[in-house]
Amino acid sequence: MSHPLREPATIQRLATCPGSQRVRERLRSAGARFHANDNIAAYLQDDDLAAIEHEVAAKAQEMLRALVIDVDNDHNTHDTGKRLAKMFVRELFAGRYQAAPAVTEFPNAERLNELMIVGPMRVRSACSHHLCPIMGRVWVGVLPNADSNLIGLSKYARLIDWLMSRPQIQEEAVSQIANLLEERLKPDGIAVVMEADHYCMHWRGVKDDQSKMLNSVMRGRFLSDASLRKEFLSLRHRGD
Repeated sequence: MSHPLREPATIQRLATCPGSQRVRERLRSAGARFHANDNIAAYLQDDDLAAIEHEVAAKAQEMLRALVIDVDNDHNTHDTGKRLAKMFVRELFAGRYQAAPAVTEFPNAERLNELMIVGPMRVRSACSHHLCPIMGRVWVGVLPNADSNLIGLSKYARLIDWLMSRPQIQEEAVSQIANLLEERLKPDGIAVVMEADHYCMHWRGVKDDQSKMLNSVMRGRFLSDASLRKEFLSLRHRGD
């Protein structure tokens, strides 16, 4: 039985349709989710990303026109659509379109089994609701075992930046970080704490510039061992 995306009529239609539609067809055919904070790199082909960037540039420029901005004669906004497209596709939301960064893992040769804390690491993202900045810090606690994989200090920052470089909701972001590190490291426990400013609250709405969000995810021993959890939270505060 032939695959629907390989039918000649489908191939011809996809060749002339927008890049975003081609990618959506592949995602839906595979039954893959493509929410704002999902990675879709595995479903991109050839010049899809360039086509998506071109499409976003045109639509962003039309949004400015809809805001009654004279993009034809205003030298400040003449190329804003292109700038927005490059910023979103290649920079701010690159974590949606690029594969996970290469991270060398090595065995726990010394059979380390004591608490390790990494942080604070600076995180930057955009909220899924308004695409306003999220700026904050994250701490990671790892309780390895003899079979755990270990990674270098900078690799935590690379993996977390990859996850945060897409529209996020903080409550989901910390879970994604915990899931990824738990999968990579296979530790006895993982703890993640994030503290962030949300500019959808500072810049708009109530315009409260003091409030922050602080949340955490505890897995494995951190969830079952109250003393370990307390040690992690205590050392996190001491490292501020």
